Amino acid sequence: MKKSAISRRKFLEAGASAVILASVPSSFSFAIKHQSKKPDSKVSGVQLGCTTYSYRAMPHKVDDVIQYLLLAGISSIELRSVAEEDLGIPELPARPAGGALSDAEKAEFEAATRKARETQRQWRLSLPMQRYADMRKKFNDAGINIHIAKFAPATWSDEEIDYAFRATKVLGAYGITDEIGEEACRRLGKFAEKHNSLAIFHQHAQPAEPGFSFEKFLSYSPANRLNFDAGHYFGATGLHPNGILEKLHDRICSIHIKDKTGPKSNPPDTNMPFGQGETPIADILLLLKKEKWPINVDIELEYRIPEGSDPAKEVAKCIEYMRNILE
Repeated sequence: MKKSAISRRKFLEAGASAVILASVPSSFSFAIKHQSKKPDSKVSGVQLGCTTYSYRAMPHKVDDVIQYLLLAGISSIELRSVAEEDLGIPELPARPAGGALSDAEKAEFEAATRKARETQRQWRLSLPMQRYADMRKKFNDAGINIHIAKFAPATWSDEEIDYAFRATKVLGAYGITDEIGEEACRRLGKFAEKHNSLAIFHQHAQPAEPGFSFEKFLSYSPANRLNFDAGHYFGATGLHPNGILEKLHDRICSIHIKDKTGPKSNPPDTNMPFGQGETPIADILLLLKKEKWPINVDIELEYRIPEGSDPAKEVAKCIEYMRNILE
């Protein structure tokens, strides 16, 4: 990356950080004041949003999550885990505490897990799709669209994968997300083709591994796409995420955005509040704005929450930070 590009990015991001620090209270009051209106987080043609995983440390039934999203003025989301939890899926057993398990304890836990997974399978296959239609209506009535559903079903039975894609369509999403890997990419792409949908894959630090290739995983199906985690990519490799965006933008549906330090920093590859890390967030957003690629940008909140705050407030800060770059 050229020195001028780095300087411009640092200038933009420093400016964004200054605005955020100066206006956090007014940002929150702005969001609350406008809750009676439909939220709109599409800024200069770039659709900003978040994955609902960001709220994992808070109560996150659908009604709760909608309020958090309205606080941040978010109009499009990746719906993750909230859906089935809200609808009452039976829980898997918790792993016994206390370190290493005895052979008997391990066998008992594995048997309980198998039984619970079968109970979940039966629950999924008997669930009326109207339950998902009602859920979609709740989000849509609040002005929030669901663009991806993260069911992560690669290890499920064929019938459950069909269920996941049917539910995804009912929710109004264009595809399902799972973690990138051989089995997932070989298997889910075929189901996506069958359902005229997309199988969208999220990566962590794998691009830093020798021989890693996004193209290999995409090649398994024309329905395979990327949920490109720009923060994990930068944190693991130190490479500019725009190189991947420029090369594979037509196979990227969404980006997970986070601010991280690079692999050679101290501390290395570490999540930071927006504006305090080294991920070239401004470069990424301005490239999308310039090229007008239809790629969703979703906050995946993973940094330590400051004392006195909570994930909902932090997501709102992150959205405001990105707005200030794009406007």
